[in-house]
Amino acid sequence: MELTPFLFGVYKLVKIAVYPFTWLFVLLGFLTILAAAPASRRRLRWIRILAVSTFLLFFLLGNPLVASTLMGFLESQYPPFDHSTTKKFDAIVVLAGGALSQGSLRPSTELTDSSTARTLCGANLYAQGFASQVLFSGGDATIFGQGPIEAMEMKRLAVRLGVPEQAIVLEDRSRNTYEEAIETERILGDASILLVTSASHIPRALGLFHKQGMDVTPYPCGYTAKDRPGDLWDNDPFDLVPRAEALSKSTRAINEITGIIVYWLGGKI
Repeated sequence: MELTPFLFGVYKLVKIAVYPFTWLFVLLGFLTILAAAPASRRRLRWIRILAVSTFLLFFLLGNPLVASTLMGFLESQYPPFDHSTTKKFDAIVVLAGGALSQGSLRPSTELTDSSTARTLCGANLYAQGFASQVLFSGGDATIFGQGPIEAMEMKRLAVRLGVPEQAIVLEDRSRNTYEEAIETERILGDASILLVTSASHIPRALGLFHKQGMDVTPYPCGYTAKDRPGDLWDNDPFDLVPRAEALSKSTRAINEITGIIVYWLGGKI
């Protein structure tokens, strides 16, 4: 089913519900309301429960070790690409990971770190001769107003990196990974593709592309976890101290895991 602008907005809004920061905000909101209300023994009991729950949630999801374990679970699903292979592909497909609009301070549209890393990987694979064309996939994913076409911004970077413009194909209609799979199949059909996206995004993206009947080989790009889950921990003891960037990493991992579950329940994977 194609998402109308309204349904796409609802889809983006519902996604916020799975973010750990949303959970923390809701818990702190209830805690604040109870703390401001007249004191009672029952109310004090709930204040204690909410305070402990908020602390534990923040400690766990803001813990670098936990965040890396969650990301490692996703990133270890498929092995790194074997660059020694002699296999050639019909196309290298690079999925967008976001773009930042031009504003009164930002002088021009910029790719997010994810999109930049994926574009670099795609350009590198083209330079190594794994395919004769590169398809950049990603349209305008904003809800209100008009935002940048992500595939176009990725193309601009790829050209600066040496990929010939005539070797680049754009898919600029999609707003999420499911639509990227649909639109890529429409353009390339049954072509063999080397799919480039973030390592944590590979499980969801690969499932969606396989569902469209495409011949896909994954190329995990931009690993964020150092080790596989269960490997002997040899990190800095300070990795047990909660950090803002760890909460962000946990959020991305939970978003991916939730996406896999939702697409599976919807029969898209």
